[in-house]
Amino acid sequence: MQTVYLETSVIGYLASRRSSDLVVAANQLLTFEWWTDHRSKFELFASQATVDECAAGDVVAARERLVFLDGLPILLVDSQTLVLAEALMKHVGLPEKAGVDAIHIVTAAQNKIDYLLTWNCKHIANPSFRHRIDQVLSDYGFASPVICTPQELLNV
Repeated sequence: MQTVYLETSVIGYLASRRSSDLVVAANQLLTFEWWTDHRSKFELFASQATVDECAAGDVVAARERLVFLDGLPILLVDSQTLVLAEALMKHVGLPEKAGVDAIHIVTAAQNKIDYLLTWNCKHIANPSFRHRIDQVLSDYGFASPVICTPQELLNV
């Protein structure tokens, strides 16, 4: 069975109230469709970084987000993850505020996850970074996961 790493934005879309922005609302619906109709085709994982991000902020909203992680295997973020995430940020050109985004990418790669599922198209699912992400991970001996949105994973 293929594996999927759930990045925080996917959980956020699942737990949030319907947006009045048409694009965001459509992405929320696509995420919900993937979650209800397609996730059973995959073995799902999250990381401690995902848990920490989902637990932050408003207590009620955090509780609603964490429900979606209940029962999932949680991948650890260790010192090697942090070192490689720093290298990824440096060589890819990610801004400092994207540190946790680099951790998500590295954690998925370290654990040989097939797909990293995200709606973060600024720092993670950004095609202009893809080649550099693949190269840095390869230089450190890791294969890059396929970084995609729930919409892209509907037909797998």
